[in-house]
Amino acid sequence: MHEIEPTYHWQKYYQAEKDQKSPFYGRNYGNVYENTIYGYYIDPFWDEIGSETLFCKLLIVDYNNCYAIIELFGEWNDTLHNDIMFLKRTVIDHLTKKGINQFILIGENIFQFHGGEEDYYEEWFEDVEDGWIAAVSFREFVIAEFKRYHLDSYINFGGTLQIDNWRTLKPNLFYELVKGLILRRLI
Repeated sequence: MHEIEPTYHWQKYYQAEKDQKSPFYGRNYGNVYENTIYGYYIDPFWDEIGSETLFCKLLIVDYNNCYAIIELFGEWNDTLHNDIMFLKRTVIDHLTKKGINQFILIGENIFQFHGGEEDYYEEWFEDVEDGWIAAVSFREFVIAEFKRYHLDSYINFGGTLQIDNWRTLKPNLFYELVKGLILRRLI
């Protein structure tokens, strides 16, 4: 687990710890491994959101185009830990207050999903109004659980949103690709 790092190659475009509007503004990253998931240390560059099992990295926020790209890591457990509440209150609410209404969640490092109540998903969906929420590159069994808990009412996922080469794109091109795929789904 400690060898899985957040994506670094977009740092030349954006660093959440240097963005005064970011929920992670002023954070100092060191080389001390102190956060764990089920007893396994994780890379110190993953950001805490209050959950025992879910961490994130705010890769890009573009206030002009109103979007954020968030990489997720760990186990997303709404049953035991209500992780959607932590994500919503710590990160999403902060960004929606700054005008962000398009969210891209990258989930290739989500190793398990346990669903629960839909309240926070519904609230998030209502908060974005004319925007959208896209889940990109989540594992198939996680997508199956999303479907089982009817999260497709709030989040776009699966199919063409399984973009394996997302790291090879510049952030704005990745956003435009996802936006185009979402708009095709909405038409």
